[in-house]
Amino acid sequence: MDVTPERLDRLQDTEQRLLHELRTARRGQRIGTTGVPPLTRGQRFADAVTHTVGSWRFIIIQSGILALWIAANVVGWIGHWDPYPFILLNLALSFQAAYTAPFILMSQNREQEIDRQAAQEDYRINIKAELEIELLHQKIDALREQEVLALTKAVQELAEMLRAERRAGG
Repeated sequence: MDVTPERLDRLQDTEQRLLHELRTARRGQRIGTTGVPPLTRGQRFADAVTHTVGSWRFIIIQSGILALWIAANVVGWIGHWDPYPFILLNLALSFQAAYTAPFILMSQNREQEIDRQAAQEDYRINIKAELEIELLHQKIDALREQEVLALTKAVQELAEMLRAERRAGG
């Protein structure tokens, strides 16, 4: 693909604008002007349910309650209100699962959205880093060109001085 000087200038202008936007956005993040909206009451509740249900404390307490329920019904201390196969217990656990699952899904969806936004921000930062590195390469290349030109000029001057000396001495 042949890149014309005009097309190269347009690409560089686009990259410069993008780099400016990314730098501005990054400064805003560092200052804290880009805010994450506060959680709604429902989101906080979904997170609390998910946090509670997903803890060892909950699992241990629920396991203890299940063991007591089964033991009380098998031994018959209080009377057999839910005899084997524990249909009432199954109903209670199904009810708990039916109401817990949507809260967990809401919390996961919100976390997924946060992760998606973080991935987009990481992508933008990677682009910024790439453009910054490219800009540094351009600056180093320009400095190297100046250095080569200066060295070439110095060599030419030395060569002329040698020729002049040879002419004068020879």
